[in-house]
Amino acid sequence: MTINKSSGGDFILVGFSDQPQLEKILFVVVLISYLLTLVGNTAIILVSCLDSALQTPMYYFLTNLSFVDICFSTSIVPQLLWNLHGPAKTITATGCAIQLYVSLALGSTECVLLAVMAFDRYAAVCRPLHYATVMHPRLCQSLAGVAWLSGLGNTLIQGTITLRLPRCGNHKIYHFICEVPAMIKLACVDIHANEVQLFMASLVLLLLPLTLILVSYGYIAQALMRLRSALTWGKALGTCGSHLLVVVLFYGTSTAVYIHPNSSYAQSQGKFITLLYTVVIPTLNPLIYTLRNKDVKGALKRLVRKDSSTGKKILSK
Repeated sequence: MTINKSSGGDFILVGFSDQPQLEKILFVVVLISYLLTLVGNTAIILVSCLDSALQTPMYYFLTNLSFVDICFSTSIVPQLLWNLHGPAKTITATGCAIQLYVSLALGSTECVLLAVMAFDRYAAVCRPLHYATVMHPRLCQSLAGVAWLSGLGNTLIQGTITLRLPRCGNHKIYHFICEVPAMIKLACVDIHANEVQLFMASLVLLLLPLTLILVSYGYIAQALMRLRSALTWGKALGTCGSHLLVVVLFYGTSTAVYIHPNSSYAQSQGKFITLLYTVVIPTLNPLIYTLRNKDVKGALKRLVRKDSSTGKKILSK
């Protein structure tokens, strides 16, 4: 497939243009995934806000996660669909900068937010009698604020450094997204310092939260080992299992791209790995939390019954 040349300062997102048949399949898959992401995460936000039984710290953080996923997908998928659908593979310099800043901020926020959710699960399982005291509303708001500010700080530093690199006219990005590992490869200067900086930032915002998650679940495992109640085990696995599955999916894909951005694996499979954590995982998150969580399923049923009964009352009048 021939790629239209960029005009002015536009960038070319090469993406999957060397596989036109794959582009057609990906267009359908990405479109369906995006629609499911919007519907599923919006549903979680609505039930968490409207159902009083779900107005707890756990669902407060889950609402933040769903909002992050909606915004994260929206910062990437519309441009991806446009490029997959037609011969034009360009994105303006401004659009590329916005996509870089927004997607990096939201991805970084999700890393920290998943660690915050692990701490919430630790408090629920290991400190059940003091849970309401420990996870009071002000602390929950502060922890969520730390996650959002971490994402903002990371993107302002990494994004700005990346965009200020001299490119000497290079405008062809061998990716479908304006992402830091792909953007720094356009530089016409030695990027070793940038790669070190990217690696250090990834250690802080990927491996540090992951370490906190593992420590939290280490304490949770110890607490569960001391319990003999099958009911308690089942309840703990129900609330922690969904979060653990999301952690494995998100960290497993994002670390492959950001921790070793120059490895042959990351370069050859990077587009498909990025497709997983930018398109597929935001779709799976609401499914994981609803299918494995009785509280959310119950809230959805109550909301549907409430809407249907309201509709019947209106019709009867």
